Amino acid sequence: CPPLGLESLRVQDSQLRASSHQRYGLGAHRGRLNIQSGLYDGDLYDGGWCAGQEDTEQWLEVDAGGITNFTGVVTQGLNSIWTYNWVTTFKVQVSNDTHEWHPCRNGTAEVVFPGNKDPETPVLNLLPSPVVARYLRINPQTWFQNGTICLRAEVLGCPLPDPNNAYTWPRQPLPTDPLDFRHHNYKEMRKLMKRVNEECPNITRVYSIGRSYRGLKMYVMEISDHPGRHEVGEPEFRYVAGMHGNEVLGRELLLNLMEYLCREFRRGNPRVVQLVTQTRIHLLPSMNPDGYETAYKLGSELSGWAMGRWTYEGIDLNHNFADLNTALWDAEDNDLVPHQFPNHYIPIPEYYTLANATVAPETRAVIDWMQRVPFVLSANLHGGELVVTYPFDMTRTYWKAQELTPTPDDDVFRWLATVYATSNLAMATEERRLCHYDDFARVGNIINGANWHTVPGSMNDFSYLHTNCFEITVELSCDKFPHASELPDEWENNREALLLYMEQVHRGIKGVVRDRETEKGIANAIISVDGINHDIRTG
Repeated sequence: CPPLGLESLRVQDSQLRASSHQRYGLGAHRGRLNIQSGLYDGDLYDGGWCAGQEDTEQWLEVDAGGITNFTGVVTQGLNSIWTYNWVTTFKVQVSNDTHEWHPCRNGTAEVVFPGNKDPETPVLNLLPSPVVARYLRINPQTWFQNGTICLRAEVLGCPLPDPNNAYTWPRQPLPTDPLDFRHHNYKEMRKLMKRVNEECPNITRVYSIGRSYRGLKMYVMEISDHPGRHEVGEPEFRYVAGMHGNEVLGRELLLNLMEYLCREFRRGNPRVVQLVTQTRIHLLPSMNPDGYETAYKLGSELSGWAMGRWTYEGIDLNHNFADLNTALWDAEDNDLVPHQFPNHYIPIPEYYTLANATVAPETRAVIDWMQRVPFVLSANLHGGELVVTYPFDMTRTYWKAQELTPTPDDDVFRWLATVYATSNLAMATEERRLCHYDDFARVGNIINGANWHTVPGSMNDFSYLHTNCFEITVELSCDKFPHASELPDEWENNREALLLYMEQVHRGIKGVVRDRETEKGIANAIISVDGINHDIRTG
């Protein structure tokens, strides 16, 4: 059975209760798998549920909302940079009314389940046999000897019809596009891309931009009316997903987007036809295929918060691009920009190009791709939050962890971020709640990247400073690795936003710079806009 949705927030705070808690920030509503704590000890939004007393009568209770066939429990310890707390063994009880509780038994003996050995690694315990009830309690029996009773959890269960109340019968999901809603490993991803290419050979092309450290090809799907060819005046657009291998929703959304664009083009959908014929679209579903395979083997509930995030070499690709910000800001401080130091197309430093530089092959492949194709607009799809961030990602004051650091094109970037955030159903809903501890809803679900947390060497900043391409980051969901059963809903949440953001590539001024006498196009012509200290070059 799939998870009830403690991690994905399908389970509401009101459905979680506990015997006691140390304080509000460690209440039952925080006992969700993979929830992250704030930076400060005693934070209002802390990293789990912690009981207010240390005895074997404490419990965390989940109301499934209806009759449910419970099959298992996943547990973690407290997420904290200050303390170490986790439960080492626990019992499970179920009830239909919260008054009479029945222990989970293996035959006649009450089962004591093995818990965690560290705070972060999720541990799955399947029940000896499925149990039908509405409520489930996790009852800690022992805990880390130097800590206290703290845990985060997910409960596995299938909803069942209630014979006494037809209104609570499980409802089928809303009808959606007939797409391949499941998680695709490397082999399955290749099959899907090949199938889409065969269905729409006239508008698609599959190509590779390089290989990962372990030799997996980094496949891109191109969608255009003339695949394989740059057309003058037709903008180049890209979506990149899977920079962190365990943030998998972007990968599945891009695979679904390929299917959708192909099928809707064949059906003659005017919006899709216009988009495909007037735009050259590139979709890279997996920038870190090695990391994804690591997370995929563990699965949705057991990959934790970080397993598969990095490349096989242990490199975080989101910090691996050349830092061009520092060189630009040093030049600005010395009044060298733009006459002695460029404000755009900033060259890559020599140290970064050396053979012994710590640059992942995945990063080099993407940089070569950026330099080969004159991209105009891009989005980098991540997971683990619900927010859209825009450059700069790196703080100008090097020692600050957070600082508002806008680009000269701040108005444009704020618009682009707002387009995605306001058309994403999960972000736009009035019922939107915190994923972890940041309340992004109060700022329209967009934030300057550096004002959230500094990211030196980000792809967004590199794209803006080294090429013509404006790029934002979309954090797609609270859950980095949603269960396959949640993918149809996530497609509905993001379909309009994915399309609308691509359409923004046609806003603004575009054209060709020509020699007045010969009428031939001029490459590398610099275009400046008054009041914006960031120029653009022709392709």
